Amino acid sequence: MPITYVIKFEVVPGGRARFLTLLAGVLDAMREEATFHEAVLHQDPDSQYRFMLYETWESHEDVVTVQLDRPYRQQWHEALPELLSAPREVAVWMPLRADRNTRGSASREASLPA
Repeated sequence: MPITYVIKFEVVPGGRARFLTLLAGVLDAMREEATFHEAVLHQDPDSQYRFMLYETWESHEDVVTVQLDRPYRQQWHEALPELLSAPREVAVWMPLRADRNTRGSASREASLPA
């Protein structure tokens, strides 16, 4: 059963560019995982240092036993203590319904702002 993680980050001033660069590397690598469904990064419109990431995977067991230990995550995990001004908040959710706009042109890849 798919599982979604909602993760909130409060980044220290001066750490935003590094945070986004490291996260972009993780998100790019995650995209290639067979059990990965999707990820969306959001920024708080009132703060350039507050972010929310949600990512959906095929199974919670796969995430905790395989995905979290992937080598491409190591640098990211090691940098978080110095990049975050508060512990990240992680919530686990089970998707019940997903709606997407299928009109228009081909899907577009989003890039992270610097």
